[in-house]
Amino acid sequence: MMALMVHLKTVGHLRGKGDRIAKVTFRGLPFYSRVAENCEEEANFNETFRWPIASRLDGNEMLEIQVYNYSKVFSNRLVGTFCMVLQKVAEEGHLELTDTLIDDNNTSIKTSVTIEIRYQSMDGAVGVWSDGEFLDVPDDRDGMFAFETDSLLSGQSHGPGTSPGRSLQGSIPTFRKAGKGVFSAMKLGKIKSYKDDHKKGDEPAVLDMEDLDRKAMRLAGALDPDTISLASVTAVTTNVSNKRSKPDIKMEPSSGRPVDYQINITVIEARQLIGLNMDPVVCVEIGDDKKYTSMKESTNCPYYNEYFVFDFHVPPDVMFDKIIKLSVIHSKNLLRSGTLVGTFKMDVGTVYSQPEHQFYHKWASLSDPDDITAGCKGYIKCDIAVVGKGDNIKTPHKANETDEDDIEGNLLLPEGIPAERQWARFYVKIYRAEGLPKMNTSIMANVKKAFIGENRDLVDPYVQVQFAGQKGKTSVQKSSYEPIWNEMVIFTELFPPLCKRLKVQIRDSDKVNDVAIGTHFIDLRKISNDGDKGFLPTMGPAWVNMYGSTRQYTLLDEHQDLNEGLGEGVSFRARLLVSIAVEILDTTSPEIISSTEVQVETVSNISESATGKIEEFFLFGSFLEATMIDRKIGDKTITFEITIGNYGNQIDGVSKPSSAKKKKKDGENEEEESELIQNSSEDEADEDGDLVSVSSTPLMKPVITDRNYFHLPYFEKKPCVYIKSWWQDQRRRLYNSNMMDKIADKLEEGLNDVQEVIKTEKAFPERRLRGVLEELNIGCSRFVMLANKDVNQAGRTKLDRERLKSCMREMDSVGQQAKQIRTQVKKNTIKDKLKLVQNFLQRLRFLADEPQHSIPDVFVWMMSNNKRIAYARIPSKDILYSIVDEETGRDCGKVKAVFFKLPGKKGFGPAGWTVQAKLELYLWLGLNKQRKDFLSGLPNGFEEIKADKMGPGLQSVPPVSLIYNMKQVFQLRAHMYQARSLFAADSSGLSDPFARVFFSSHSQVTEVLSETLCPTWDQLLVFDDVELFGEASELRDDPPIIVVEIYDQDTVGKAEFIGRTFAKPTIKMCDEHYGPPRFPPQLEYYQIYRGNCIAGELLAAFELLQIGQGGRADLPPLEGPTDSERGPILPVPLGIRPVLSRYRIEVLFWGLRDLKRINLAQVDRPRVDIECAGRGVQSALIQNYKKNPNFSTLVKWFEVDLPENELLHPPLNIRVVDCRAFGRYILVGSHAVSSLRRFIYSAPDKTSNNWATAAKLMNGYMVLTNGGSQPRSSPSLSSRTFSRPAGDILVNMDTEASIRKMDTVVKLDAMSDAVVKVDMTEEESDKKKKKKKKKGGVEEEDETDESVLDWWSKYFASIETMKETLRAQDAAQAEAEEREDFEIAAEAADIKPDDLLLKGSKMREKSKEKKSSKDKKKGQAADGAEKRPVKAKVDELMVYNKELESEYGNFEDWLHTFNLYRGKAGDDDEHALDDDRIVGRFKGSLCMYKLPLSEEITKEAGFDPNMGMFQSIPHNDPINVLVRIFVVRATDLHPADINGKADPYVVIKLGKSEVKDKENYISKQLNPVFGKSFDIEATFPMESMLTVSVYDWDLVGTDDLIGETKIDLENRFYSKYRATCGISSNYSLHGYNVWRDPMKPSQILAKLCKEGKIDGPQYGPGGKVKVASRIFMGPTEIDDENGLKKQTEEHLALTVLNHWEEIPRLGCKLVPEHVETRPLLNPDKPGIEQGRIEMWVDMFPMDMPAPGPAIDISPRKPKSFELRVVIWNTDDVILEDDAFMTGEKMSDIYVRGWLKGQQEDKQDTDVHYHSLTGEGNFNWRFVYPFDYLMAEEKIVISKKESMFSWDETEYKIPPRLTMQVWDADHFSADDFLGAIELDLNRFPRGAKTAKQCSLDMIRNELPTISIFKQKRVKGWWPFVARDENDDMELTGKVEAELHLVTAEEAEKSPVGLGRNEPDPLEKPNRPDTSLMWFLGPLKSIRYFIWHNYRWLILKALGLILLLLMLGLFLYSFPGYLVKKMLGA
Repeated sequence: MMALMVHLKTVGHLRGKGDRIAKVTFRGLPFYSRVAENCEEEANFNETFRWPIASRLDGNEMLEIQVYNYSKVFSNRLVGTFCMVLQKVAEEGHLELTDTLIDDNNTSIKTSVTIEIRYQSMDGAVGVWSDGEFLDVPDDRDGMFAFETDSLLSGQSHGPGTSPGRSLQGSIPTFRKAGKGVFSAMKLGKIKSYKDDHKKGDEPAVLDMEDLDRKAMRLAGALDPDTISLASVTAVTTNVSNKRSKPDIKMEPSSGRPVDYQINITVIEARQLIGLNMDPVVCVEIGDDKKYTSMKESTNCPYYNEYFVFDFHVPPDVMFDKIIKLSVIHSKNLLRSGTLVGTFKMDVGTVYSQPEHQFYHKWASLSDPDDITAGCKGYIKCDIAVVGKGDNIKTPHKANETDEDDIEGNLLLPEGIPAERQWARFYVKIYRAEGLPKMNTSIMANVKKAFIGENRDLVDPYVQVQFAGQKGKTSVQKSSYEPIWNEMVIFTELFPPLCKRLKVQIRDSDKVNDVAIGTHFIDLRKISNDGDKGFLPTMGPAWVNMYGSTRQYTLLDEHQDLNEGLGEGVSFRARLLVSIAVEILDTTSPEIISSTEVQVETVSNISESATGKIEEFFLFGSFLEATMIDRKIGDKTITFEITIGNYGNQIDGVSKPSSAKKKKKDGENEEEESELIQNSSEDEADEDGDLVSVSSTPLMKPVITDRNYFHLPYFEKKPCVYIKSWWQDQRRRLYNSNMMDKIADKLEEGLNDVQEVIKTEKAFPERRLRGVLEELNIGCSRFVMLANKDVNQAGRTKLDRERLKSCMREMDSVGQQAKQIRTQVKKNTIKDKLKLVQNFLQRLRFLADEPQHSIPDVFVWMMSNNKRIAYARIPSKDILYSIVDEETGRDCGKVKAVFFKLPGKKGFGPAGWTVQAKLELYLWLGLNKQRKDFLSGLPNGFEEIKADKMGPGLQSVPPVSLIYNMKQVFQLRAHMYQARSLFAADSSGLSDPFARVFFSSHSQVTEVLSETLCPTWDQLLVFDDVELFGEASELRDDPPIIVVEIYDQDTVGKAEFIGRTFAKPTIKMCDEHYGPPRFPPQLEYYQIYRGNCIAGELLAAFELLQIGQGGRADLPPLEGPTDSERGPILPVPLGIRPVLSRYRIEVLFWGLRDLKRINLAQVDRPRVDIECAGRGVQSALIQNYKKNPNFSTLVKWFEVDLPENELLHPPLNIRVVDCRAFGRYILVGSHAVSSLRRFIYSAPDKTSNNWATAAKLMNGYMVLTNGGSQPRSSPSLSSRTFSRPAGDILVNMDTEASIRKMDTVVKLDAMSDAVVKVDMTEEESDKKKKKKKKKGGVEEEDETDESVLDWWSKYFASIETMKETLRAQDAAQAEAEEREDFEIAAEAADIKPDDLLLKGSKMREKSKEKKSSKDKKKGQAADGAEKRPVKAKVDELMVYNKELESEYGNFEDWLHTFNLYRGKAGDDDEHALDDDRIVGRFKGSLCMYKLPLSEEITKEAGFDPNMGMFQSIPHNDPINVLVRIFVVRATDLHPADINGKADPYVVIKLGKSEVKDKENYISKQLNPVFGKSFDIEATFPMESMLTVSVYDWDLVGTDDLIGETKIDLENRFYSKYRATCGISSNYSLHGYNVWRDPMKPSQILAKLCKEGKIDGPQYGPGGKVKVASRIFMGPTEIDDENGLKKQTEEHLALTVLNHWEEIPRLGCKLVPEHVETRPLLNPDKPGIEQGRIEMWVDMFPMDMPAPGPAIDISPRKPKSFELRVVIWNTDDVILEDDAFMTGEKMSDIYVRGWLKGQQEDKQDTDVHYHSLTGEGNFNWRFVYPFDYLMAEEKIVISKKESMFSWDETEYKIPPRLTMQVWDADHFSADDFLGAIELDLNRFPRGAKTAKQCSLDMIRNELPTISIFKQKRVKGWWPFVARDENDDMELTGKVEAELHLVTAEEAEKSPVGLGRNEPDPLEKPNRPDTSLMWFLGPLKSIRYFIWHNYRWLILKALGLILLLLMLGLFLYSFPGYLVKKMLGA
């Protein structure tokens, strides 16, 4: 055994005086020294640490010594560190030295350390030593080790771990000698030998000083044999030793099996759609399903509120890759498809990974796929939820509407994705592929060859890439097994994309069927990193390996799905060289292609070396054992074949390329590969000599093991295989993965341990968790050290470099966080911290998954008859060798138990659970040049046998088989005690189980126990003469695993498989003593798996005893069969079976309910049999089940011997049988109570003087809180009373509603009479003053008038409160998180509290980003609080957003309900079908206690001995009850009609009575408000199950069930929480809040006091009441109907009832007046919510006075209003037209307005023609009558959907007034100019003048007004449209007046439309141009021409006059001249 030993002598030159401690670390494993106390200069440690090591010491490895100043209170402070490289030690084996330490800044300090190191290698060449060699070390202290860092179950008996150091000098060795180990003393862990080293050696345990006294107490009782560890699978698996790997217990592949999914999408509205006057439709598309909303006319912000449901039944992978596409289409109708405005895409996986699997009320931003340069095309507000089986969608409470209108802040994007996403190009380059399989039959090829004479490759491959719903294909390379494409597929998509996976598929092009050859998914999250130091997606160039079905070609491949990427591939198909790059586009550049069509371009070839240097790899495998071979194949010879890629595959591996390109320079080419594989002997002159790969074992015929299984007789001769293969050397990637995987494995193991410790309630889980974190921190730092080694290896891609950086950052941060969390793990925080650490596990697993493959996985096939039968797939990284231990694969050079499974779909379901074969397999994969160590991990004691034909000289040839000449003989004793909660395999709902134990090639079975799910076999199976090969010492540390399979025996046919589990035996060698601590072994729990599901637990112990020379006589003796009845069956011996003591179990028999028919006969005379550990009791017989299903005798008991240890208690079985005539009994159904713990009664603690701690019986009549903590059965307190420490009593008289919270806190002594004074709050006194002021009318705030208030006011106020509380909780949580962040930061920086203030501000800045979301939450709550005006005082009720049951522990405070099962359990994933197996319910209870019981209880007054522990229980005689059901409303119903709506109505069933409210169905509504109450009289117990269903009304055909909910009224009726009629917060005699219960509060109080036997209420003067030594106060006056004041005690009594939980000994929260929200379920779609219903139930016994009439909750009628809008003027309207003749700009303006959604009430003004300035004068009135619901702020419209609708549908839409301005055209369509939409509840106040009216009124958050408050508003508002660039532009202004009147007022003062009577408006004063120009053409011409061209005309006239004069002059000039000349 190799080991490294370090002797730490002294540390010198220390400064100061103090305690020192040293930590020595090697290979990530730290040992702590003891504490050297009070040393000054020198610390004398003088201790030895020893590390047994599995792999040779490498010269580069480091030893690290850290010296700390030790502190008991604070964390230890580092003095300095000493690191050394162990090169010299590795060479010489021994070294002594003294050297100085270095401090944090890497500077040398004076302090020095003196050490001596020894190293013993495997062959002992480097010096041999023994533990005592360093003589000066005291022998019993060879090193300290903190247990924390070890895995819990690894079986050392370490101490319970502590902070490093603090040891306990003398006592440690004694622990070990005590033999039981501290662990078991603490009821922890498995005790194996202390030598069972787990690579650690025997370090004693470290104990904590402060716990010693507790330990001592515990040790005293430690040796009881019940110290059991409840180990699940971890029991086997944690004990990872050097030579064996951990087996994987889950057999069935989980993916690939179809599951139900439902996707719900609500399209609420769209905003800011680009385009003018559009008619938008939203199309929702998922995969190939499309659904459309209705069309909304001419609006850019349509409101839809339509709900769509898509149902799928597909495998999860397929589901999550489907794309959800939302697109807006403009003006689509029957004839044309419309134009696309924009789309939004996201994959389903993104939605599913959101919290609650949903986006709620988020805005999806639309982009145009054809034009990526354009910006956002608008937004759709929607909800998207993906519901898988068993998910229930919670509708998140929402901040108020205004927050949602902030589009930017609520985008439909996952956390962390920027709001502005950019366009990017995704380049997927496809270079080439190799190793493709044949995809055609050879017959065709031979025909072709005969004709053409050439040999073709039988495959025509092309590559198809799918991403974000688009596909791209490369070209087809005809006939090529090694196609070369060199093409790239380019996608254009927004970045970051909302689609997670890219799918690359090689397909075979074929005219007939185009099939996939192989598929690979690339997860973008793994090839990119979105952090601030992150990188864009990048990958390769790298080879990806594709796996799928087996390679031989068949026309119809049954495993074709595997090639499509569904399920786990069972064979290598091909590998493909790809690379991926992403480029963010600059959309502004001009030469960009704006379409998003997929493009394919060619790329240049890539050099051979780009993917890495080709190396020769060597794979070696040895088959040590082959057992459990399925009997179907047991009669033929069998061989095993190992393949890696195509190497080693002999049947269907290589398709030889026909092309004659012989490229020999490259080791990787396929010819060489094929020749190697076909064992040809030409060019193989290898360096090793002739090494031919041997890839399969010799044929061998199996030998029978037992009825089910065979085994191969590999006794001393173990066959071996080896394969040489050539791959690119990319081991570094796998090494990094391996390191992370190992850290993750260790973490997972540790976490399992911690959970185990918590589950079994053992001591100190927090220490174990601290240890796990310490280990994680060390692992991470070790990773950072190792990963950074070879940075410049060939073939490193960008992804390799970036991934390395980000992994190192991540690991570093995980390590740091682990370190911080470690300091915060306390007893009370352990649960939260555990959650955090589980996140680390996921992070590590995610990081460890390497996206760029290198070496393909290894497949091991079992072949029979040349057919492939079953396979195992082993990832190549798991068996990859490295010289550094951490980098080696977890199974490399180790023996692994491998279970074979059937390929593909054959492996689903039952076929997949049976093992096809179990192999003990040893594998080693590494570079050929490193292969000298390849045998080092095998069990020792073998000789190698080489192949015959090899020459003698070749030493390096691997063996063909190994011969073991050492064998050890053992006896295995399997102590099979019991199993519990097994799977029900028979139709009776029970099983007849027996267990079969396999060990090596032996098997034995236990006896069959009939009809039970919890068999106690109590049987010892002895396997004699088990031969195991190998050295004794190795076997001792590393026994093979035991497989236990549990079957159900059937009378005919073969036994049915129930499940299996693995175990490891405890081993005793013949030279060891059989005695504590390890023997006799303890019973342990092992989880039984069936596929991936847990199918029960097995309680057993296994020991393996070596048979020495003396034969069996030396073994510990076996007792003979004690039980004569059971024949020769040996029982489990005494030392192992648990210690029993006497218990009494009392059973309360109440009744049976809902028994179904058995074999068509009704159950008539049932009886209940209770059985536990072989004893039991029968109930009285129910004489007539129909008449009265309750039992006549209530309580019976029986006594039974049970184990002292509660965890070992056997289950209790409840069976119901029906007694038929002639003494026949028929089993109706059964129920197993697997854990009796909740029924154990523990006596009350009389000593406690605090009133709050008293008796605590788990099922609670006497349940009382322990110091204020709630018992399990009690409800969570309403959120109003926050918990305070015990003893503080918070009396909160809420007489006023939530304004007055009188939280007066008073300290109470248990004994004293406490008085609680309540001061009148200031507000109260203010109110009185205010009342007086009222007359002045100054304070006129909305004072709600009593008469206006109704039940709905109360309901809406309560919902508001609920939302506020939820918001407050959110904020509180955010604040807590923040505080924690702050603490962590503070701890990390070691800040003292007073520095916090200074550093706080800086820290805050740092963590700003982190907090933004939290701040938002906090902000919302705060805003909520500030913004809200003081609420009008309305009495409230509790609105529960869940079922009442979940709030009050199912009302099982004393009456429990046990479901009775019958029939086989379903084999669905999570037993989803269990509901179908329920055949009825047994109501009753149990109570168990140890005998004898203390006297005190039985002596209490009024103790009825017949009732035992069940005192003061009501009688179970039939009772008549009036049940009053109130159904408020239903939400989110599943659509039932084709139009995506439903017509719901309520049906109520109780017993035989059924109420159908069919005539009141609500048309086309998925959120109907029913507002109905129903009265039904019922008789309990016969009619106690109430069913409330919602049906969908259909005109023709039957009505469909939408969903139903069932309520057990009986448990509510009898519950001490008093769920019959909720107690309201105030008592009033009239009005909306009238008291509903026939009993007044005072009567209820008196009754409760009497039943609870406490001093009844004593009403004192001054409004006080005293109950059980507590005093409450409250008002004493009440107003009656006439407003007169009367004295009353009711308020006082009610105050007590509302605080009943504070009454000592029997207090509990009474059910308040409430509304509960129940999910509706449909039996056809189990587990998927079909909507929710809000309702409540009141129950009144008929023997009491009758209750008053039911309160009226009928839906509020909408109030009728009339909105009068006067359009006075417009201004600045843009001018659209050119004037006829003159070409002048002008507009013919008119204004259109509407209030209701679809423009059905649109009204237009007249046209103002020829406005040249954009001014229009109208004086026109629009009148809109509408019905409005004030509470919901919605307008209610009823209208028929279409001509064919049967009835009107009611819609609710927000009140938005839309006004548009248009330009009228005579011949063409009118032009839309602009619009404004005013939300009547929140719109900006109009501007006083047109000048002040601007776009800012809409843009900015100006204060808004509501027309419902203002009633009348006048002003200017802007009209807006969007220009080409999608910016808002002002297109006009309108002066309007809005006047709101109620319908009554409107009738009194009517007005006319337009300018009509009555109350007409005067005609507008328009300029006369507006007369049509053709009526007065001259006039208008004159006006136009003169108006525009007058200067031109005047100039022209002047010019004409001049010209005229000139002309005249010229004309008359000659004549005149002549005249003058002639002188005429």
